Amino acid sequence: MANSWVNSAEQIGADLHLELVEAGGRRAALIGALREAVREGRLAPGTRLPPYRSLAADLGVARNTVADAYAELVAEGWLSARQGSGTRVADRAEPLRQAARTPRKAPPRARGPRHDLRQGTPDASAFPRAAWLASYRRALQQAPNEVFGPGDPAGRIELREALTEYLARARGVRTEPDRIVICSGFAHGLRLLFGGRDRVLAGPLAVEAYGLPFHRELLAAAGVRTVPLPLDEQGARVDRLARERAVLLTPAHQFPTGGPLHAERRAAVVDWARARGGVVVEDDYDGEFRYDRRPVGAVQGLDPERVILLGSVSKSLSPAVRLGWMVLPGRYVDGVLAAKGEREAWASVLDQLSLADFIVSGSYDRHVRRMRQRYRSRRDRLVAALAAHAPHIEVTGVAAGLHAVLRLPPGTERSAVKAADWQGVALDGLAAFRHPAADMAARDGLVVGYATPSEHAYGAALEALCRVLPPEADEPPRASR
Repeated sequence: MANSWVNSAEQIGADLHLELVEAGGRRAALIGALREAVREGRLAPGTRLPPYRSLAADLGVARNTVADAYAELVAEGWLSARQGSGTRVADRAEPLRQAARTPRKAPPRARGPRHDLRQGTPDASAFPRAAWLASYRRALQQAPNEVFGPGDPAGRIELREALTEYLARARGVRTEPDRIVICSGFAHGLRLLFGGRDRVLAGPLAVEAYGLPFHRELLAAAGVRTVPLPLDEQGARVDRLARERAVLLTPAHQFPTGGPLHAERRAAVVDWARARGGVVVEDDYDGEFRYDRRPVGAVQGLDPERVILLGSVSKSLSPAVRLGWMVLPGRYVDGVLAAKGEREAWASVLDQLSLADFIVSGSYDRHVRRMRQRYRSRRDRLVAALAAHAPHIEVTGVAAGLHAVLRLPPGTERSAVKAADWQGVALDGLAAFRHPAADMAARDGLVVGYATPSEHAYGAALEALCRVLPPEADEPPRASR
């Protein structure tokens, strides 16, 4: 019969899990269990074993039994013992499973594109490491003990207070800390609103005719039917809202076609929500980055009781910092907290405190201003390169955000995307973002993210992009290099 023992090892040596088969006595059982642990690799070469007293107490055997077992294994070469160093697994005691295993080559790493011009990602090399580390240290040093216990589903109050002030100042948002719920990003916020049995909002949901397919797939998986709204130069056609009770919009900078929602339509969608008893879900995905126009505040500021604003730091800082926020009308707060649950896998509390310090200290504003200048410079370089090498290509949606849309001649999008792939240029065609049921004419275009490449790689990326663009109708095809 095998007995499993777990040893605490007091403060010296490693914890051990041993199975003692007591058929031949405890000394023989302990020797056999230790040999087996070394053979299987559970005790690696160099591992320090517990002192005789500790292991004997945990196993309920005499101290001499452990001492004799250790001595026997030292004599056999399984263990080594040195004065002042304790008893360790011998370096030459190679685990059987490692010795018998045929070495395998590591799988080849997937090669990324030579030039990454995909939308949605900021320049990873520009993450403010030093400033973030300083905020993290301050947050950790000043954190009260309660931080390391069960948390508040709404998120740390320090971050909610910091966001209340920042969003009011930078985005024109009207709210209070108890109406903000911290989440791990926009997609998480959508799941909290539309997912689960006791969903906060129910479909059908009106969406813009062009948008992220990932979000539509997330909603479809939750059983929510999406109804596309046509787009024009003034943004979403909110006058086409019908029986829906909720609409999802990107008013600051329509994704991906670009441009803000016109002022009259911003007012009109709020009037619709009031008359219909509905709600506007506002995706404020890159509201901080504007270049050639006056700042456009959040629609939420027009009516905090009819607009849910979702934001995150995925564009302003990094998608690796899994932090976002939901600014809610009062009547939705309890439902969202219930959807999160009492033990939901919330965003790291230490990261929340770090972001709160990052905002309050002014580091967030400084970083956003610095990146706004950098991205504007990149936008200008993109526009200049196209004017020089492809003047027939119209560039749109560049007054704000981290990407541009290149309008292509009808029927050329697919070939341009294919040519880009051949040249190692990663980008998206506009068709990838079109709602399958969109009731508007399709547009040919390329969605080019100018924030993703590092600074040193951006020039080569622009050159490669210009090589894959379709020529004017009367030009001969360019020879690929």
